[in-house]
Amino acid sequence: MKIALIGYGKMGKMIEKIAIERGHEIVSIIDIDNQEAFESEAFASADVAIEFTAPQAAYGNIVRAFSHGVKVVSGSTAWISQHKADIEHLCNEEGKTLFWASNYSIGVAIFSAVNRYLAKIMNGFAQYDVFEQETHHIHKLDHPSGTGITLAEELIDNLDRKKSWAVGTLTAPDGTVSGTTETTPEVLRIDSIRSGEVPGIHSIVYDSVADSITITHDAHNRQGFALGAVLAAEFTAQHSGLLTISDMYKF
Repeated sequence: MKIALIGYGKMGKMIEKIAIERGHEIVSIIDIDNQEAFESEAFASADVAIEFTAPQAAYGNIVRAFSHGVKVVSGSTAWISQHKADIEHLCNEEGKTLFWASNYSIGVAIFSAVNRYLAKIMNGFAQYDVFEQETHHIHKLDHPSGTGITLAEELIDNLDRKKSWAVGTLTAPDGTVSGTTETTPEVLRIDSIRSGEVPGIHSIVYDSVADSITITHDAHNRQGFALGAVLAAEFTAQHSGLLTISDMYKF
C-alpha cells in the first residue's frame, strides 16, 4: 500500500517506521514547510494519507487530500465538531473517505468497549456518581483530550442519569489547579492533568459512600497509537465513506 504522511512530528515518524515494517511504501511526506507537496504526483499516487497535525490545520489538510482523490486517516482532535456537517456531506454525498478517531490505540478501543458495557451495568445503581480524569504530557494544549471527550460521550449514551459533560479541574505542569469539581448531578465532570511526558492516562471513576470502582487505560508510549493508525489505513484502503474505530473493531 502507498501511504502519504501529513504531519511529520513524533507521531508521524513513528507511523512511518511501523508502516515500512509492515511492508508499506511512504510515497509523500508533507509538513508545515512543504505544503506545495499536496500538488505533487507522488501525493496523488497514495492509497491513503495519514494525517496527524494541529487542530487548526486538520480540516484544510483533509479537504486538500480529498481534492486529489486520496483517502484520509486522521488522528487530529479538537476540530471535528466544528466541521462535522461538512465532513458528513463530503463522505456521504460526494464519495470521499475519511477514517477519524480520537485515539487509534487497540487498547483504547478495548477500554472504550469496557466503558460502554460498565455504564450499562451502572445504569441500575444510582448510588454511584461518576467522573473522568485524563492525564497527558505538558505539550498537549487542549483539554479535555479528544479521547476523554469520546469516552465521556459514550458513557453518557449508556448512563441515563448523565446528560452532558463539562470541564472540571485542570492541573497545570507547575502544579497549579484551576476550574472546579462542582457540577450538577446530570453533568459528567472531566478533570485534566498535564504532567511530564505522559503519553496518556484515562480513568473512569464510579464513587459511592460505600466504595468506588475505577477502570483505567495507561499508555506506556506512542507505539500503540501509531500501530493503530497504520491498521486503520489498511482498513481504509479497502473501505469507503465516513469510518471510525467501531467499523474496524466489532466489539
